[in-house]
Amino acid sequence: MLPTETTVDTRDRGATVALLPIGSHEQHGPHLPLSTDTLIACAIAREIAAAYPVRLLPPITISCSHEHAAWPGTVSISARTLYAVITDIADSLRRSGVPNLVLVNAHGGNYVLSNIVQEATGLALFPGSADWSIARNRAGIETSARSDMHAGELETSILLHTNPEVLKPGWETSDHLAEERPHLLTLGLSAYTESGVVGRPSLASAHKGAELLAGLVETFAHTLAILGR
Repeated sequence: MLPTETTVDTRDRGATVALLPIGSHEQHGPHLPLSTDTLIACAIAREIAAAYPVRLLPPITISCSHEHAAWPGTVSISARTLYAVITDIADSLRRSGVPNLVLVNAHGGNYVLSNIVQEATGLALFPGSADWSIARNRAGIETSARSDMHAGELETSILLHTNPEVLKPGWETSDHLAEERPHLLTLGLSAYTESGVVGRPSLASAHKGAELLAGLVETFAHTLAILGR
């Protein structure tokens, strides 16, 4: 769901930190939708906005998914385009009195986001690996972060909690592990999985999804603190 604030609501909130959910439009195996990363980014950002005095922006729904191009439905933009869009958004926010922007990223292939944050002031990237680690431990995720790469236990759990209606039958039997992926950037994910899944969605549950989000909301306090708000 898109943010529904009016201009008056935004004025009265007076937030100096904005959240920009960044997803993707890419394959997530036979059981999760192409919009999985966008749904997850929005869920994380929505939960944070309910807990902290921040401004919630609408999501970027297409990003850098070139490693998934072998599967129908995947759509990508270039890293330079994503860079330009985010820097334009950050500049626009500053002009309107919002100096800080948090990129709430749910797609691991958006490597360029780290560079954007490194080069700018008032930008942060969330969740980081430490945030995910805390959330995974809290939720009791059984699959390691490396093994649970795509459409696995973590992503399936979050959508079972937030959007169970979008799951297709078969997530309980779609497990596939590909621990070694040495040429992923060159060959794409299709070199390591026929289905598009790398992980164990069979271990997912709505309870784990709820705990993952709760853990991320808790650790976001550190991101807010370093932005000075």
